Amino acid sequence: MMRIAVIGLGYVGLANAVLLAQHNQVTAVDISPERVAMVNARKSPVDDTELENFLANKPLHLSATTHIVEAVEGVEYVIIATPTDYDPNNNFFDTSSVDATVRAVFAANPNVLIIVKSTIPVGHIRKLRERVGNDQIVFSPEFLREGRALYDNLHPSRIIVGERSERAKTFADLLLQGSLEEDVPMLFTDPDEAEAIKLFANTYLALRVAYFNELDSYAMARGMDTRQIIEGIGLDPRIGDHYNNPSFGYGGYCLPKDTKQLLANYSEVPQNLIGAVVDANRTRKDFLAEQIVARQPKVVGVYRLVMKAGSDNFRQSSIQGIMKRIKAKGIEVVVYEPALDEATFFGSRVVSDLSDFKDQADVIVANRRSDELRDVDAKVFTRDLFGAD
Repeated sequence: MMRIAVIGLGYVGLANAVLLAQHNQVTAVDISPERVAMVNARKSPVDDTELENFLANKPLHLSATTHIVEAVEGVEYVIIATPTDYDPNNNFFDTSSVDATVRAVFAANPNVLIIVKSTIPVGHIRKLRERVGNDQIVFSPEFLREGRALYDNLHPSRIIVGERSERAKTFADLLLQGSLEEDVPMLFTDPDEAEAIKLFANTYLALRVAYFNELDSYAMARGMDTRQIIEGIGLDPRIGDHYNNPSFGYGGYCLPKDTKQLLANYSEVPQNLIGAVVDANRTRKDFLAEQIVARQPKVVGVYRLVMKAGSDNFRQSSIQGIMKRIKAKGIEVVVYEPALDEATFFGSRVVSDLSDFKDQADVIVANRRSDELRDVDAKVFTRDLFGAD
């Protein structure tokens, strides 16, 4: 049984902590006392069915604390899963939380192997090793969905570690040991290549989202049935019928920042395609906002800010871009979001009663359909054609 510390209790950190705590002694660290208390009470601070189930019902060797020094003393591995937001002013990821955590860990335990799970720019691990004078830092990308983070760790599509070494293989085996799969592809790469895999994978997904949204905008503008077109092209096995549901544009935490990060990384090489993906996302939101405004509503209701079912995260959700464009036309916007305990959201009133919300809104904007809105279907504006995230 290994001793492991996991720093950061968001989706990525908590999913890894729970996965590994099935067979190892894991101490989770977070700056939020509330999150730490919830984990110690075996409750999930994020909305994730599998995480809630495992914390409540599975035997886990897991504890949580706000004290990083005591958590990392004597452990063999430290996993860092702290936030890395895109900084538009510097045109780069803000990796300060990762860098500061690495220094704090090495100050307490200079021989531990640090595994970075946070999304970082290409070349960051190589440069960070040089800056801190320690090569005990490895990047291992995550490919998790919000709301299904532990499920995706239990059933991984692949395990990638950005180092070709025995210690990298040992860590990969720990991840495999906690999963419910026996035959999982493993790939061991150099550091820069592992970072590029993460960014390019998310950018491809953003490209696919942008493609089906552009198809939908084309069909809407010409009064055509989008679903018929998507079903027809999806019969081509090279395209397939997955990840094809139109939306209000890609959003969430990973896709926007990763595509912008790639644009920054592409400063010295051609980047036409990725630039087009970023532009297409903006154009999609413009087009849909115009469609809503054309209905001449006095009040537009936004049903849920979250990106998708089973998520409680509305950082950079695409629907916010629609809201801003509608409000710029002088139209009042009200919000229904049970996960939000505030009276307003960026200047828009939050209506906590669903019936009251339905009565107030002339048009209800919903990124995904819900049974809760069936009685006001005539008011609902959505591009959810397949009922899938």
